[in-house]
Parts: sequence; C-alpha cells; structure tokens
Amino acid sequence: MTGELEDVGASAHYFGHRERLRARFREAGADALADYELLELALFSALPRRDTKPIAKALLKTFGSLSQVLAASPKRLKEVEGVGEAVILQLKLLRAFAERLGRDEVRARPVLASWSALLGYCRTIMAFEEREQFRILFLDKKNALIADEVQQTGTVDHTPVYPREVMRRALELSATAIILVHNHPSGDPTPSRADIQMTKTLVEVGKPLGVTVHDHIIIARDGHSSFRGLGLM
Repeated sequence: MTGELEDVGASAHYFGHRERLRARFREAGADALADYELLELALFSALPRRDTKPIAKALLKTFGSLSQVLAASPKRLKEVEGVGEAVILQLKLLRAFAERLGRDEVRARPVLASWSALLGYCRTIMAFEEREQFRILFLDKKNALIADEVQQTGTVDHTPVYPREVMRRALELSATAIILVHNHPSGDPTPSRADIQMTKTLVEVGKPLGVTVHDHIIIARDGHSSFRGLGLM
C-alpha cells in the first residue's frame, strides 16, 4: 500500500502536464505536437502512474522515428529503459491500426489507380522490418485487391521464393494479376540480380496461366524502387 501511495504522490507533478497535452491535441490537432509528445500521449493509458515523456524521448532516440518505433521488435523495445509489456502492447496496437487504415485505403479502389496509397501501405508494413519479407498482392479482373499475403520471411538479405507456389496460390484465389513486394532491411531499394531473375521467372510462369505480374516493388527505409518504373519488366 505504501508503494502505491508513493507512486501516486510522485506522479502528481505531471498530472497537469498530461491534461495540458491532451488539451493541445484536442484543440490544435496532431500537427501542434512534436513526435515525442504524440508518443507520450499514446502511452498514457499503458503507464497511468508514470511520466511517459522520458520513455517517449528514449524510444525516438533509440530507433530514430515514430515509424521505426512502431516497427521495432519486442526484444529490441525491451532494451529501452522503462519499456515493459504494457508499452509494447500499446505500440503494437498502434501499428496494427496504421496497417488496417492503410489496407482499407488500398481496398477502397483499384490498386493501379491508387498507387500512392499502395506505396504508403507497403512502407508502413515493411520498410523497417529487420528481416526480408516477400509479400504478394493478389488482384481480380478489375485490379481490386483480393488478398495481401506474406509468402516467405527470410534473413536480413535473402528470402526464398518459389514461383510455382506463388502461381498456385494465385489460381486458388482466382486472381488474374499480382504485384510482388519485398523489403530490403539494408535500406537500399536497388534490385539485386537475384531479384531481377526471380521476377522474370514469375512473369514467364504466369503467362500461360493467365496471371499477369503488374510490378515488383522493393521497399526500404530510404525509399522504394519499381521494376516497371525502372524498365526491368
């Protein structure tokens, strides 16, 4: 009981700060708050009896940006002082919301007509992953999204891809087109020779099956590359 009373007393000095921060957000919106202030505001419910400002600042200092904080693995997050299961759960919930919002935006209209929304969604879910992921967007005849699936997860610089498995899944979903997406944890979105060869193979395997490969996008921290944009397909 004594410890709890001490916690309440110790936390009293920032109760006013919390209310002022909430008021600024309500009245002026997110643009009026710095990244660390948005983050500390988001952590209020996870840490009702602690000052969240030092933790928010430590997270941003460690990972560099809000996006990287949300993408960080639980193991790495735990290395930051003050971060426990409640904070990790809150951060992963925020990331889940961001992913769902991005996915809904992509689903709302034909993918090829909403390229910026697609890139934004892919960046949210993949740009800061620590291992390579190979993801496929399956499209119908109107280029609307049928499914978005991670086919393989690899190492920091390699993901095995099996073209026949990709096409088998496309046929199962009655997809007539696909968009390939994978990330480069190195931060450089430049396609490798293996990326180029694998894409050519998928294009050739898909042709007789009536499955078109619209593009292959590589997502990285420092940008993205499009095979179609680069003239590689």
